[in-house]
Amino acid sequence: MINPLSKPNNWLQSKWAGMGTAMLPFADIATPELPWPRLLRLSLFQVTVGLAAALIIGTLNRVMIVELHVPAWLVSVMISLPLLLAPARAVVGFRSDQHRSAFGWKRVPFIWFGSLLQFGGLAIMPFALIVLSGDSHAPHIVGPIAAGLAFLLVGAGMHTTQTAGLALATDLAPADSRPRVVGMLCVMLLAGMMVGALGFGALLANFSEFRLIQVVQGSALLTFLLNGVALWKQEPRRAPSALPQPQAPRLADAWATFRLQKRSTRRLVTIGFGTMGFSMQDILLEPYGGQVLHLTVSQTTSLTAMLAGGGLCGLALAGRQLARKSDPYRVAAFGVMIGLMAFAAVIFSAPLHLAALFACGVFMIGFGSGLFLVSTLADAMSNAAEGMSGLALGAWGAVQAVAAGSAIAFGGILRDLIGGAASGYDAVYTVEIILLFTTLVALGPLVRSVPKHIKPMTSLGMTGTTR
Repeated sequence: MINPLSKPNNWLQSKWAGMGTAMLPFADIATPELPWPRLLRLSLFQVTVGLAAALIIGTLNRVMIVELHVPAWLVSVMISLPLLLAPARAVVGFRSDQHRSAFGWKRVPFIWFGSLLQFGGLAIMPFALIVLSGDSHAPHIVGPIAAGLAFLLVGAGMHTTQTAGLALATDLAPADSRPRVVGMLCVMLLAGMMVGALGFGALLANFSEFRLIQVVQGSALLTFLLNGVALWKQEPRRAPSALPQPQAPRLADAWATFRLQKRSTRRLVTIGFGTMGFSMQDILLEPYGGQVLHLTVSQTTSLTAMLAGGGLCGLALAGRQLARKSDPYRVAAFGVMIGLMAFAAVIFSAPLHLAALFACGVFMIGFGSGLFLVSTLADAMSNAAEGMSGLALGAWGAVQAVAAGSAIAFGGILRDLIGGAASGYDAVYTVEIILLFTTLVALGPLVRSVPKHIKPMTSLGMTGTTR
């Protein structure tokens, strides 16, 4: 007897399966070469980088100034120290491209030593901060030197681990799934930052120097363990790409080859301007909400979650559109246009006295930056020449980190120079709008022309092409 419900059930199953991949952009990311368990383990290196970023930029920033009474200018110098090592990411990526270890690996040793640097820096950091605060009998010069060493070790470990880890993901993922892999790895980075910020804040609610030592050293141990799990049986030993070569190229030659790629300089310039345009307000949004819009502490604290939530939505949407073969620079341009509207909303929220408009603008900043970040990173991964993925990703990371750090520092300086309740903040937001317009000009020639037989993608108002 034929079940009268069989056809409706089959129809519902097919619709549910299609809805799953539509509503969950990473549901179909797994491939035979890179199944879900292996991909999730690999993404743990992004979680540890997010934890370290949340600890340095968020938690320790407040602890050093408020609880340990360290001067604010010295705190800003300490936090910016890891940026000094950002240009070395290109060198790290190149070395991981050419390295041939005795065990037959090329990426794993760099991730391993990056993990050791992170562990070492976090292990000594709480003691260095206590000495820096003056709560010891050591000479005064010992505190800044020890704290600077701790921050440099953590920064070197983060840059090394992330550069080699992204290059390893490029090696393992099939070419057609790399955009989704990029989106998923960026989501894990934001997840690590969000979980880390909430966890560190809860653990240090009742602050004491002993609790600070426990939390920071506990995060060092967690970083070491998670990165060890991430590395386990990821890179095959003596893979074809790790076999000895007759003559390894020099860095200068490899960089010249990278520069010969079509519009490589314009790509890096676009990344720099776009990152600066989205990053200059990073330390100013919460003070703006409190001083100009008179929001409470709890209300301004929620802004960080809104910014991260917008970033996650942008990452998910970018991963979905790139998986559909959309032009990454069309997606990036869409993110930049969202950013322009976001900063306009933030500026007009003060004279209109609309806190809701300000919150909407903050969410849109995260959304636009997420689209821009994933699109440019996916382009760096997909357009890397054979055997040069580490150099390409290192160059992307170096430009992105230096641009972000410079923009944050310049934003704070510009705000203090102009002063005023709202004029200083508005000047920063106006400069960001100018930078985003400059980004649109820079990325215009990078957008591929659309063949006539390709229909526009109505979901984003953009067009997509196949490679």
